[in-house]
Amino acid sequence: MRFFFRRLRHACFLLFGVSILAFLFTTLAPGNYFDEMRLNPQIAPETMAALRAQYQLDRPLPVRYVSWMNSVLHGQMGFSFAYNSPVAPILFVRARNTLLLTITATLIAWGIALPLGVWSAERFGRLPDRLLSWATAALLVIPDLALALGLLVLTVRTGWFPTGSMTSLDFGSLSLGGKFRDLALHMTLPVAALVLSGLPLLIRHVRAAVAEVLDAPFMLAARGHGIPRRTLLYRYALRVAANPLISLFGFSIGALLSGSLLVEVVMSWPGLGPLLLESILSRDLYVVIDGVLFSTMFLVSGNLIADILLYWADPRIRTESAAR
Repeated sequence: MRFFFRRLRHACFLLFGVSILAFLFTTLAPGNYFDEMRLNPQIAPETMAALRAQYQLDRPLPVRYVSWMNSVLHGQMGFSFAYNSPVAPILFVRARNTLLLTITATLIAWGIALPLGVWSAERFGRLPDRLLSWATAALLVIPDLALALGLLVLTVRTGWFPTGSMTSLDFGSLSLGGKFRDLALHMTLPVAALVLSGLPLLIRHVRAAVAEVLDAPFMLAARGHGIPRRTLLYRYALRVAANPLISLFGFSIGALLSGSLLVEVVMSWPGLGPLLLESILSRDLYVVIDGVLFSTMFLVSGNLIADILLYWADPRIRTESAAR
């Protein structure tokens, strides 16, 4: 618990620093939500001054930051100018959709990368390994935007999967199984784009970590004692190679999350990506700040999960933590 709370304290300090920087940079950016209204001759200057006072845009920056932090502690997270409501209910729905996409893509990507990476490491340097390396290299050079647009064009022309939105118009009238199928069909395209963008890097890291362990002296000795190949790979080699892979797991969540924001915009998935883009264009101040804070929270949570898994997998970390 001491290790967990120490990591949690570091995460809270990081989130606090990100909140200050996000608030500072967003607030100091030129323009605000009411700039276009100011150009309207039918809106009196007194009305504009009243609106700025109502939303505290006329107050000093430290006062506005403290007021926003107070609303965060009370669960409101500021006020959205465009939606005319607290930011929290809007953001929670979008964050749930982004999490659904990211977690699904992470599980599928790792479920494919682990067996493929181990399989490639076992055949290191041979033709199957080289073919897989060329395939992952080809996927690595394709930008995420081009990959998402290519999948979208292919789906629009073939009609294999629905495009846009998260569910069909008649989603509410479907049975439970029908709702699950409809949601799965709508998720297929964005999840495929995320998996294909993150899979090459994961396969290469798993391959490198397992190949290094397979050449270790204790593995050669175990092979000489006649231990079955599958036991060597999945019970010993993968366990010894777990540390760098667990660390990579935390970073992969952040990478897939950042990629999901782009994929959501391209494929009209109602997550944080389209909401952040709309809010940046309309200068909806608190939605942008809270969106950045939520994205950072997801990344920090992924790294915290990786730290806990490392603590569980590596006794050296437990010994070091107990000695502090």
